[in-house]
Parts: sequence; structure tokens; C-alpha cells
Amino acid sequence: MDEFPSHIRYLVIGRLTRRFMILPEDRVLEDIPGGSMLYTAAGISVWDTGVGLVGRVGCDYPDEWIKKCHQYQLDTRGIRRLEEPVDLREFIVYPDLETRLEDQPVAHYARLQRPFPPALLGYTPPNRTLDDRIRPRWYTIRPNDFPDDYFDATAAHIAPLDYLSHTLVPPLLRQKHIHTITLETGNGYTDPAFWDDLPVLLHGLTAFLITEDALRNLARDQVKDLWELAEMLASWGCEMIVIKRPGGNQLVYEHSSHGRWIIPPYPSRIRCPDGAGDAFNGGFLAGFRTTYDPVQAALQGNISASVVMESPDPFYAFGVLPGLPQARMESLRDMVRRA
Repeated sequence: MDEFPSHIRYLVIGRLTRRFMILPEDRVLEDIPGGSMLYTAAGISVWDTGVGLVGRVGCDYPDEWIKKCHQYQLDTRGIRRLEEPVDLREFIVYPDLETRLEDQPVAHYARLQRPFPPALLGYTPPNRTLDDRIRPRWYTIRPNDFPDDYFDATAAHIAPLDYLSHTLVPPLLRQKHIHTITLETGNGYTDPAFWDDLPVLLHGLTAFLITEDALRNLARDQVKDLWELAEMLASWGCEMIVIKRPGGNQLVYEHSSHGRWIIPPYPSRIRCPDGAGDAFNGGFLAGFRTTYDPVQAALQGNISASVVMESPDPFYAFGVLPGLPQARMESLRDMVRRA
């Protein structure tokens, strides 16, 4: 089980984190693996194998978590371990399944009358600042982060990162003949100041994925209709636009056919909503790589999300029962609507 996959079909480029979570009904999870990279890979694993991971961690990132990736046949040679430690902690509270909070860890532990975890001492919530268009951050992806044989892949997803990574990586992948490329916006450039930068970012992408809130923030002074915004974004050279709406459904717009679809979520038993969006991205990529059908891709994305939400463990989806994803997808297919 420790062998890497013999052939890389997919690249997942993103981040790893150390999560501290308080879930509904005050279930507490402390210092567990997380991050967009793991959940996207989990979304792919529901349908296919052959995933190579690309990202950066500090020298203090737990080695046993990397080894756990090996157990599920994820190729980790693209995870670059830096020489210095990096704070990868994230604190997340879900008072209910629709509300996500990231601050005041001391107050939340006091409310639960639980001892504050030593591993969370000194934690401060992430500072939401705009990305720099020129200067890299420690997690900015560099060309030498990719093992040479990773470029044998035929599809790649770029998870939320900084603007510089998102502008530099897609041309590198296309240069290496990887042309199925999906990308989800990073928080550091969902601001009107970056609206005029989007044409360069979107040109040549297979799919651009963005939440409704992020899109409305980016397009604050533009048109308000979501379909018009999707058409505008696609006109800058992107094949598909996927807008993720509250409640778990998506709007999918295909540029070549001007097709518009509303894709509903699968009603699974939700235990932890964290990671669902990344899992959708993985399922979407796996679906489109094999079918080139935007509706099929979105259906597979939603089924991946439904599986991942059943557990806070990012490795849970790797053990999904054979036949379950396909059965869920068939039950969901008739609920798709054209807009």
C-alpha cells in the first residue's frame, strides 16, 4: 500500500493544514490533517486513482500524515518540505452546519469548559490581506516543485492559493501538454481591485470555480445577474464557469454551447461541511477528464462532496463502498435543471 501510483493521471495543487475544529453538538477535533489538497484528492478518489500532490509545508509538518497519504496511494513527491517551520494551524467552529467561524478559540473552549490545547497556543486567525501580484509567498508554487514525471498527467486542479501561483502555474501546465485545468479562486484576490486582472487568469482554463459570495465581491460594480457574469467570465477564454451557491447547488455555464444548468446537491447525512467545496472540485475534474461533459462532471462533483461531508476525516472518502457513488449520481441526474 505504500507504493506510489504507477501512473499519474491527475495533479492536485494546493495547501495542507493542521485543523482544530468544533463541530455542531460541540464535537471537538484537535490537530488533525486538512487542507484543500487532501479534500480535492479525496473527491477524485471517489471515482478514480492516480493523483500526484503539489504543495509546500514547513519542516515541522507531521511526517506521519505524509505517510498516511502513501497508504491511500497518493503520490507525495510534489510536497516540498521547507527548511523552516511554518504555522499551518487553522481553527474552525461550526455552531450549525451553515455557519463557519474562525476566531476567538479561547472563548469557544471556555464556553465548552474544556482545557485549551497546548498545540493551539499563540494562534491568531488568518489576516485577510490582498495578494501581491509580483512578490511570492512561502506557499507560492514554483516550477521546480513538480517532479518531472508529474507532467505525464492529463488533468490538474489548482486549489485556492495566491494570485501569483494562479497566474504562473496554468501556463506551465499547458507548456507541458496538460490542457484540462480547473482552478478555484483564492481569497486574496476576490476583491474588485483584481477584476481587471481576471482575463489573464481565466484565459485557457477548462473551468473556473468560484463561490457566489466571492464572485459578487469581485464584480461589485459590474452586472448583478449571475448568468451574465458567468458569460462575461467565460468570454475571456475559459470553457466553463461554475458558481457555487449557498445550500450546495451550482450554476454551470458552458461557453461553446451557451448551456446553463442548475445542479442540486445530493442530500447526504452531513457530519462536517468542511472540505465539501474542494471535494466537489476533485469529483468535477475526474468527471470531466473522462467524459468531457460539464453536467456529468458537476454531478460527480456533488457526489464526491456528499461522501466527504459524512465525516471530518479527509481520508474517509477513500474507503467509499463500490457502487455507492454511481447509485447516488443516477438518483441525482433527474434533478438537474436547464436555466
